[in-house]
Amino acid sequence: MNAQFKKGVLELCVLTLLKNKDAYGYELAERISSKIEIAEGTLYPLLRKLSSDGLCDTYISAESGGPPRKYYRLTAKGREAESELRREWLSFADSVRQLMEDDNENKEDMP
Repeated sequence: MNAQFKKGVLELCVLTLLKNKDAYGYELAERISSKIEIAEGTLYPLLRKLSSDGLCDTYISAESGGPPRKYYRLTAKGREAESELRREWLSFADSVRQLMEDDNENKEDMP
């Protein structure tokens, strides 16, 4: 997949996953990479940016039998951002789909 596509949608993917459930970095990387191929190192700078922008906050949780993990959770500002990015993405994706369909229709009309 085109790297620019992934870069542009990664923030939305993270916010969407955090909207439903708090998660730690590796868990987010695993869930996203099951659908979109990403380098794990790509995610951590984004998580730091989301935290510094106030879209998510962090807490440490000691799992039974494992080391403590840093979890990320959306803030109210993060929920608003996820909702807005989702609207923008769906509108953008629909516009691209329409352009592609229009192009296919124009090709069919050509002799």
